[in-house]
Amino acid sequence: MIKSYYSLPLQAKKIIANEEAEQCDIGKSIANFIHLITTTHFGECTFDETFGCSIWNVDFDNLTTTNRLRDIISDSLLESITTKEKRLKNATLKVVIKQDEFISNANLNRVKKRVDIKINATIRLTNEPFYCIERFYIAPLSF
Repeated sequence: MIKSYYSLPLQAKKIIANEEAEQCDIGKSIANFIHLITTTHFGECTFDETFGCSIWNVDFDNLTTTNRLRDIISDSLLESITTKEKRLKNATLKVVIKQDEFISNANLNRVKKRVDIKINATIRLTNEPFYCIERFYIAPLSF
């Protein structure tokens, strides 16, 4: 049974040099993989065009309602997580979209939409509960 996994960002130089690369436990590895899914646009990975999620498709969408954006992101992420992250079972997620206001030095206000994603599941290997939170700002995407 695998007890440790490589951490992100992957330290390819160490692996190629046959040195010990930074490792993590299964929970952190799964959280890292979910982060990769959420920050990858569909079609970005040439080896798997279905890897990613639709956050990028709605990044600058100011016309769609917040409820519709939430549904688009929820459906896309849940499908990607259940099909790509095989180490989890019974995955559920909740997406909350809020608006945050940023005030710059020149007293200019800027409003961005913050996307909070809460994922609950069970780790197949250990039957332990898994929980992680991803937070992003969209228009433009940043984390």
